[in-house]
Amino acid sequence: MDNQRLCQFLDEKTSACKVLVVGDIMLDKYYYGEVTRISGEAPVPITRVNSSAEKLGGGANIAYNLSVLGCKTGLSGFVGDDAHCVSMVEKLADYGIDSAGLIRTDRPTTTKVRIMSGNQQMFRLDFEQVGPMADEDAESFRRFIAEKLNESLDCVVISDHDNGACTEKTCAKIIELCHNHGVPVVVDMSGHNWVNYAHADYIVANMKRVNQALLQPIDNEDAKVEKAAHYLMRKYKVRNVIMTRSEKGLSLVGDSVIKHIPTKAQELFDVLGATDTIAAVFALALAGGLSPQEGAYLANLAASRVVARLGTYAVTREELQGLLQEGSMV
Repeated sequence: MDNQRLCQFLDEKTSACKVLVVGDIMLDKYYYGEVTRISGEAPVPITRVNSSAEKLGGGANIAYNLSVLGCKTGLSGFVGDDAHCVSMVEKLADYGIDSAGLIRTDRPTTTKVRIMSGNQQMFRLDFEQVGPMADEDAESFRRFIAEKLNESLDCVVISDHDNGACTEKTCAKIIELCHNHGVPVVVDMSGHNWVNYAHADYIVANMKRVNQALLQPIDNEDAKVEKAAHYLMRKYKVRNVIMTRSEKGLSLVGDSVIKHIPTKAQELFDVLGATDTIAAVFALALAGGLSPQEGAYLANLAASRVVARLGTYAVTREELQGLLQEGSMV
């Protein structure tokens, strides 16, 4: 791989790229503290909170990853009329992400609250309402995407967490619109609905999601990964599969390309947000004219930094360039 060419891409091309992220978006809240004792009210630990943080999650985290790399980024999804939405909009503005595509609904803004003691997650609270959106809201969502495509985009990323934004009808319309405009579609799949993504250009999925879609789970081996990817491509009419494989890196499999990309040996600290980063960096690479192989290589490199951090994390251009200059990947 030509690392110098990739460094040049990060320096010169990313700021001209336009990517729209659509689908399920959320806010991640963290409360950090120490477990001091067991409650006298019930046999549960009491955590004394000493700090808190809010981060963008789901599709919003993909948008954040893109913006940190200098990409012109837009976001469209569903939010509620609540304080969590206010926090999300403020963060999007801070990061220079266009939030004009947020559709206000009568549902709560999807929010995940995690209680942390040290590096250990004690439990999580989910504020959400799942299921298909109201017809009027879904139509507003699709209409906004169509309008943005008319303004010109380089890539669209669909983020599906099974919350209800990415129905079969909506995904089919998005993919059709994108292809009519010659815009590639990357799907970050954290749900289970492979049938929704027919004709999508690239599906990013981890081994767990892949195995759930197979008749029989596979081992994490190159030959079996290739066979599984081709099976999913035939069955669900998707064009390429990017399979994240934990300590074995990732694999890009399509009719005209098979590329297994290892990652450097390291302890996996936290895989939260890794597929978000892979989808973001790969989409940015496509938007900027890199080959799918180069995009997968760069995405895997970025993910190697993310999994070494606690919680979601966005890799900067400088970090990626530093890793490229080190020649730290095979």
